[in-house]
Amino acid sequence: MSDQSSSLGSDLLEHLRGNGLGALPDRMGVELLEATPDRLVARMPVEGNTQPYGFLHGGASVVLAETLGSIGAALHAGPDAMVVGLDINATHHRSAHAGHVTATATAITRGSTIAAYEVVVTDEGGQRVCTSRITCLVRRRRGPATT
Repeated sequence: MSDQSSSLGSDLLEHLRGNGLGALPDRMGVELLEATPDRLVARMPVEGNTQPYGFLHGGASVVLAETLGSIGAALHAGPDAMVVGLDINATHHRSAHAGHVTATATAITRGSTIAAYEVVVTDEGGQRVCTSRITCLVRRRRGPATT
């Protein structure tokens, strides 16, 4: 990562920690624990993010995955680019009933136009709850970078 991108990474993380991750992730209680362009970690409570049977809602796992993948892609892209989600998928392996789930996003590819991440969501016992893959499009900005 260039010095300029490193600065954006620090600025972006500081902004996210001070102002939140966005309306939906904040409402769901997503907490960013670690973030670099190569690896991101966050956790989210199960309570408040359940479907009618009391299990973690599959869509909540996808929100967690998309949040991490998008932040990772933005950290990779740097200040002269913006990222938008292009594709996301998820396989739900087991249910989570209580406590928190933890998501770890690992970069699959970080190119000039595409950034993709595998996101593994686990329960408090370390059991895999969901595996997701998110692909983001990286677009270079045409004007001055904004923060």
